[in-house]
Amino acid sequence: MEIAHFVFLAAGLSLAMTLAWCVQRRTGSSGWIDAIWSFSVGGFGVLSAFAPPPAPQEGRALLVACLVGLWALRLGSHIALRSSRGGEDPRYADLAKQWGEAFPRRLLLFLQVQALAALVLVAALRLAATNPAPFPGPADVLALIIALIAVAGESLADAQLQRFRRRQSDRNSFCESGLWRWSRHPNYFFEWLFWLTCPLLAIDLSGNHPCGWLALAAPALMYVLLAHVSGVPPLEAHMLASRGESFRALQRRVNAFFPGPRHE
Repeated sequence: MEIAHFVFLAAGLSLAMTLAWCVQRRTGSSGWIDAIWSFSVGGFGVLSAFAPPPAPQEGRALLVACLVGLWALRLGSHIALRSSRGGEDPRYADLAKQWGEAFPRRLLLFLQVQALAALVLVAALRLAATNPAPFPGPADVLALIIALIAVAGESLADAQLQRFRRRQSDRNSFCESGLWRWSRHPNYFFEWLFWLTCPLLAIDLSGNHPCGWLALAAPALMYVLLAHVSGVPPLEAHMLASRGESFRALQRRVNAFFPGPRHE
């Protein structure tokens, strides 16, 4: 990847998350942050796939652009619609309590860290788009299948949770139907699954694209963030504080991240 292109991506993503900070300060709703982050990763991912010098396999560059575009439109629009209905993301609400008067300043710095995470993902997309291996290959087909399963699975998980919340009468009850029967966070699992497609598309086993192995950073980063940093831990800490023993019982019954057998 050319240095100038990398600098352009870094600056653009930093500006996008600064815009997200401005929107949060103006609206008081932190949900817009994640919507803007999703659209930014998608937009810059598409730009990066087609950035000069042109990809040696235009078909793979187009595939990368279409997949990340689909992902961004689905996730970004879902979060934007949810944010437009009001309410605050409990993760950001807890940060506001922890940081107190320093919340605006620390939030701005926190969002620049999110811009850095986005840069890793967009760089992985660029590595995938510039893989010179003949297209289409078995890995491309597998990546397409996994990406479609991931987007469909995350959409289904979000829909099932929304349907449960509309019918919910007991605030101490939890969604344990559909995909939520097998994982406490199936939406996060399918989000991670989508980013597994980057190394599949970027790695050329013939050795003609050695930097493609760096695309492994995308699923590795997303797993760490979702399962151990900004996804599961703060959300579950909030649930434990608000639901107590009933949520501990759910933790004993259902896997946290990877879908698996229930422990009744």
